[in-house]
Amino acid sequence: MRVPVGARMAATPFAREAADIARSCVHCGFCNATCPTYQLSGDELEGPRGRIYLIKALLEDGEAGSETRRHLDQCLVCRNCETTCPSGVRYGQLLELVRPAVYRSTPATWRERLMRWGLVNVVPYRRRFAMLFRLGRLARPLLPRHLAASVPVPLGDTVARGDAAVPAGGSRRVLLLGGCVQPVLNPSIDAAARAVFARLDMTLVDVAASGCCGALAHHLGDEEAARRQARANIDAWWPEVEAGAEAVMASSSGCGVQLKAYARLLADDPAYAERARRIESLVRDPLELVDGARLAAAVDTAGVGPVAVQAPCTLQHGQRLGGRLEALLVQLGFTLTPVGEAHLCCGSAGSYSLFHAETSAALRERKLGHLLAGGPTQVITANIGCQSHLAAVSPVPVRHWLEVVAARLG
Repeated sequence: MRVPVGARMAATPFAREAADIARSCVHCGFCNATCPTYQLSGDELEGPRGRIYLIKALLEDGEAGSETRRHLDQCLVCRNCETTCPSGVRYGQLLELVRPAVYRSTPATWRERLMRWGLVNVVPYRRRFAMLFRLGRLARPLLPRHLAASVPVPLGDTVARGDAAVPAGGSRRVLLLGGCVQPVLNPSIDAAARAVFARLDMTLVDVAASGCCGALAHHLGDEEAARRQARANIDAWWPEVEAGAEAVMASSSGCGVQLKAYARLLADDPAYAERARRIESLVRDPLELVDGARLAAAVDTAGVGPVAVQAPCTLQHGQRLGGRLEALLVQLGFTLTPVGEAHLCCGSAGSYSLFHAETSAALRERKLGHLLAGGPTQVITANIGCQSHLAAVSPVPVRHWLEVVAARLG
């Protein structure tokens, strides 16, 4: 694609990189075949190819109208198109570069402004979010149906068998992201992680000062807030890294994607760029650290029944670990049901379900239809956002894989 950069955009810090990414698009349209929003609407501008054309116009003319904002904002950033693209277009990174400028230059409704402010200033801070969550749970019966649906349901009500007396672990030390939303919505995930990794002689170190990974602010176009949160985590972890911690781990695949982008996020920060590269080199998803053969000896899957796997987009497209969760569960002795359209997004996508409730609900219904078709006893995922989104309407339990495995430790 020919993407000349106009005079108005030439001086912006992101234009050259964005144009280079856009030029790698060859208009083949393979991306539309796996784009969730295009599949629902059939609108060319609701697919990656159409959105790249809108970005091309922005780079050439220096102007973004309400239509550009609407179509870019309605992208889930699931990165399914990146997995499909034969040309290797870095579409997710392209949106990260362009969205902040589009948000700054186009008007938003008062409702959108209020929601974005609340999300950036409340959700990433665990105590603030916990208070909001408690209030939401109390008020849920009084709220209109569409608002009540946005309040997460309780999760993690089943305690892993080994939780009461988790072994001390071993000499291998892995830093565990403290996080923001997950410890409030479902603290049993990290408790399960400690139980599972203790069986592998690993100690998960929870550094109190670590918090939100920065993904929420980044996706909402607040780059500076995302950088502040990244710097805070690096500062918190650095003494442990210098003391020999072998890895940094987030038990939510969505946070893992963000941690693996720290080097790019802080590339222009002379005080943090080198440390960001070091931290990023240590980031691992739990699936990259688990020794399946060794863990299988400690897991008893008798009587579990068939399970369906919902592989989050952040796991299979963001971290490129597609198939790893399924393979591990089979190795541990679980029986998996077939799942159609396993590559498509469930509609959660961080804050997406709040801003685009209708599209999000349609994708969830489509995803659950495929997940439940094989008659599973439960749905297994790897991301707190997907778990909360699906569990709100699923007739069978939706659980994180670490919870499921920890519950079966002998």
